[in-house]
Amino acid sequence: MTAFHVRRELLSGIVPSCTDPEACIRQFAELQKQIPSLYALLSVNALALAFTHFALAPAWLTVGFPAAMVGLCAVRAVHWWHLRPQAMSAAEALNRLRATSLLTILFSVLFVGWALSLTTFGGPFEQGHVAIFVAITVVACIFCLTHLPVAALLVTVIVIGVFLIHCFTSGNSVFIAIALNTAFVTVVMVRILTNNFLAFLQLVASKAEAQRLGEENQRLAHTDSLTGLPNRRYFFQRLDALIAASAASAGSDASFALAIFDLDRFKPINDTFGHTAGDRVLEETGRRLGAFASDRVTVARLGGDEFGVLIHAAASADEAAALCGRICSALHAPIQLGETQVAPGCSGGLALYPSAGRAADALFDRADYALYHSKERKRGATTLFSQEHEDAIRAERAVETALQAADLAAEMEMHYQPILDTVTDRITTVEALARWTSPKLGRVPPDRFIAVAERCGMIHSVTLLLLRKALADAARLPPEIGLSFNLSSHDLASSETVVAILAAVRQSRLDPRRITLELTETALMRDFEGARQAITLLRALGIKIALDDFGTGYSSLNYVHRLPLDRIKIDRGFMADVDSDLGRSVVSTILDLCQNLGLDGIAEGIETTEQLNAVRRQGCRYVQGYLIGMPQPMTELLDGLGTGPVLVRIAG
Repeated sequence: MTAFHVRRELLSGIVPSCTDPEACIRQFAELQKQIPSLYALLSVNALALAFTHFALAPAWLTVGFPAAMVGLCAVRAVHWWHLRPQAMSAAEALNRLRATSLLTILFSVLFVGWALSLTTFGGPFEQGHVAIFVAITVVACIFCLTHLPVAALLVTVIVIGVFLIHCFTSGNSVFIAIALNTAFVTVVMVRILTNNFLAFLQLVASKAEAQRLGEENQRLAHTDSLTGLPNRRYFFQRLDALIAASAASAGSDASFALAIFDLDRFKPINDTFGHTAGDRVLEETGRRLGAFASDRVTVARLGGDEFGVLIHAAASADEAAALCGRICSALHAPIQLGETQVAPGCSGGLALYPSAGRAADALFDRADYALYHSKERKRGATTLFSQEHEDAIRAERAVETALQAADLAAEMEMHYQPILDTVTDRITTVEALARWTSPKLGRVPPDRFIAVAERCGMIHSVTLLLLRKALADAARLPPEIGLSFNLSSHDLASSETVVAILAAVRQSRLDPRRITLELTETALMRDFEGARQAITLLRALGIKIALDDFGTGYSSLNYVHRLPLDRIKIDRGFMADVDSDLGRSVVSTILDLCQNLGLDGIAEGIETTEQLNAVRRQGCRYVQGYLIGMPQPMTELLDGLGTGPVLVRIAG
């Protein structure tokens, strides 16, 4: 904006208008501080003028009129004193400014008319007092009406105009000189007043702009740039505010709900269609979530494909769960990406204040735990954090405490489960399975302590310890039997761990071609490109790679054909229905995929002869399960194998 336009905008503020509500209110607030002083000054000046003319002029001019005007000034001064500009609207302030301008005309006419009427009484001293009264009145009005220039200009024009006319018609050169001098001083003061008022308006405009920019910066600091939703910082500020408000309210039952939602299939969409498509999925997800936002619901993007929701106003569990159900339904609807349609879906975790926690971190962690539970067991739904989950958390903390204090080398051991070649009836591989017996907790299931090790950052050291034990045991196996070892989803994401695995294999002097490392689809989902690089590095040494639990989770064919795999292990969940038409079709499809890609297919979870015969009919060569052999220490496994040919007969 040019200087000319700025000045034009500022000059428009001389006449009261509502073009800038903030300036209007500030103008009235500043004026309210000066008006009582103006009325007091007028009253004192009027009383002084009346006193000097008391013995010369009629009583109605020296007593009656001054008393009436002073009384009116007192009433107006008290009225202005009690006004509260901060409680006014811009429209109300504008109306009062206009009314003040009109009253200025009335007071100016009355006071100057009264003062000039006294010039016919008394001698030159009394007439000089009248001139002084007029000059002081004008000066006082200009100073006190600085923030209402229109009123100051009206006073100047009326009082000085009438005074000039009166002095020039009197023919007295002294009074003419006084009048001209007063007029000149008044013009200079009016110019100064105008400049001061323009500076005031500019200051108000600058403060308003600074406030606007500050609010905009705060909004940007609290807004996610991709989705337009509030961000993580704002979410936790609102969470802290809700906790403080709930804690301060009467009683301890004031509650609200915190929910976390995570897209179920965002990463495969992002990896398959690219980051631009991923951004569009997040934008559409943000738009759908934004539709649920209200004065009772705060929605925010926490990061990545994770979103948070705060449900205010003492939300009950049923109300919160119902809202979360509607959110999940909205996010399950397919998203159109050009000619392609994707359905990322979502799972959620819900926690209630104060039952799930009274601190922000505790409440968020419990909602996150409920989300993890949904991902593991109720994908696509929302789980409400319960006492059962609280008990599980305490149990996990006990496992974590014991794990961190454990002598892992002494307390952990490896058991081995054989994998059978159904064509030769020989054991070709044994899978190493970790076992931990804690002096405090007793036998801890592998899925529990592995998950805890992942969460507390110990998984890399645990993996390397167990791998070294397995490699040492494998050296005792016949050379035709290989070793299969499971890697955590966190291991491939760590280049240091991958390098340490390669070093451990080299130090063991075991032929790397006898080693198979098993990965889950979750490991690939964490960082596909990183996983592919790690797999390529491992296979370069001769190590084989198996994709474990195929058929669960995402089962993305995109991963299978893009990765240098050697084996696919069919999830044990399909074995229960392998005798049904659907079960046979699923197993047959996976085996056909393995054959077409040149991969070995291994059926896990074979527990009955019927299951074994069924997968044999489907053409599955390699099988594993309790029917083939239970996991056992290496010594017992070797005793079972004996010293003769490694041959297993299964009753058919």
